[in-house]
Amino acid sequence: MSKTVKALSLLVFGLVLAAAPLLAQEGAQAVELGKSRASLFQLSLIVGAAIITLSVAAGAFCQAKAISSACEGISRNPAGAPHIRFLLVFGLVLIETLVIYALLITIIILMVQWGNYV
Repeated sequence: MSKTVKALSLLVFGLVLAAAPLLAQEGAQAVELGKSRASLFQLSLIVGAAIITLSVAAGAFCQAKAISSACEGISRNPAGAPHIRFLLVFGLVLIETLVIYALLITIIILMVQWGNYV
């Protein structure tokens, strides 16, 4: 089994695990305002969890790849180590910034729906 298939199956398992509380709810025969808001809140929890999960997984993979490539580049050309190190740190900062933006988006999604839930 390739690494991509393993990562994809782990992602699907995580999404199913995150969706389990929503799927365990009763089907609403008569949709009331409170019930629809509750289901919207649950959906926002799942979307927020999916956003942060995907961004963290992608960020971790990209950081590992960047560090591996930088180490390989420094070992092949030790004279270029300062430039490679600078580009590595700059790239890691950008990758981490994207993950932080995803966290902020997730928090915004959760807070907006939390206000509608009450």
